[in-house]
Amino acid sequence: MTETPISVMVVDDHPLWRDGVARDLSERGFEVRATAGDVASAVRIASAARPDVVLMDLNLGTASGVEAILAIAKDLPDTRVLVLSASGEHADVLEAVKAGASGYLVKSASAEELVDAVQRTAEGDPVFTAGLAGLVLGEYRRMAASPESGDEAPRLTERETEVMRLVAKGLTAKQIATRLKISHRTVENHVRSTLRKLQLHSRIDLVRYAIEHGLDE
Repeated sequence: MTETPISVMVVDDHPLWRDGVARDLSERGFEVRATAGDVASAVRIASAARPDVVLMDLNLGTASGVEAILAIAKDLPDTRVLVLSASGEHADVLEAVKAGASGYLVKSASAEELVDAVQRTAEGDPVFTAGLAGLVLGEYRRMAASPESGDEAPRLTERETEVMRLVAKGLTAKQIATRLKISHRTVENHVRSTLRKLQLHSRIDLVRYAIEHGLDE
């Protein structure tokens, strides 16, 4: 863990599960700033707590967590949403990612997998339960088969393009730093600069952009 703990918010409509996850993360050194059990309170509390990561269930009683993901992605660009759901249905995964989720983990994941996923999500890496990352990339490639005609792409440096290509290939920031023989901080700076230039919000958006422009080959 880093000196400044990663701040987390847990959203789930089952109190026992919600409190258990919050307790486990707290015991692992995370700062659990808040919990919530429905869409309205999740959006309201997240806006006040501004955690690094929101762990979001999709089934929140009569409403869907996708509604909360949309609101958080729009209003809190520095907060990343990691879905933690009992469902591994492809439609649920794609809907959550398109709404702005940075990753998707099923509830059968172990405590170690959850801790690793929260840490990597906070660092900006897309994190998925095994098999689901390929589904998301496949959907992006399908959508890229008929890319939108648009404005001239913003000018990126060679290094920014190189980093984006490796992000699209699924490498983490640490793996990119090792491959390019640069620091982890430098990789993060290139990613932030590229997101700003392209007016994108997350690495998932960056992966989609790279695929649409053939940079994942």
